[in-house]
Amino acid sequence: MRKHLKRAVIILIMLFVIVTLISVTLGRDLIAGRQPTLASFTLIHFAGYLFFLVMPVEILVPYYLVEGHAGHVLILTAVATATLAQLIDYGIGYLLSDKVINHLIGPKRYARAEGAINNYGRWAILVFNLLPLSSPNLLLAAGIVRFPLISAVFYSLAGLVVKYWVLVFVFRNGW
Repeated sequence: MRKHLKRAVIILIMLFVIVTLISVTLGRDLIAGRQPTLASFTLIHFAGYLFFLVMPVEILVPYYLVEGHAGHVLILTAVATATLAQLIDYGIGYLLSDKVINHLIGPKRYARAEGAINNYGRWAILVFNLLPLSSPNLLLAAGIVRFPLISAVFYSLAGLVVKYWVLVFVFRNGW
């Protein structure tokens, strides 16, 4: 019972942070009748790629395109903020000690996860960044198992660039 209560409290805290973040950025612009700013896009998008806040930030791109923001600026901002946030996610995972890892997930699960990430990590990182999947959590796991940072960044960037280019192309030019 305590485990469920703890999980519910964590979810409520995350929802509060998400709602607050959106309210003080995008919400403030909408209430004031102003066009949403690139600063609000940057902040919300960056936060959405941190592993502890799960937000479907890809939906921001069509909205900001409709509001008149340049597609290339949105792509550049989205890729830059996502990459920075994922580097933080990777770094947090990397800094977790083996003792904490062994305490939280156990040596057997750790070994299994490490094997899976080492075997499929490059493609998983690419696919998770191409699609609206939880790529920040995957980068956290990559950091935990000490997956090569250069590979993680390369495949993450490749997936992000393609994803946001396609989003801008589709929503700017139609199907």
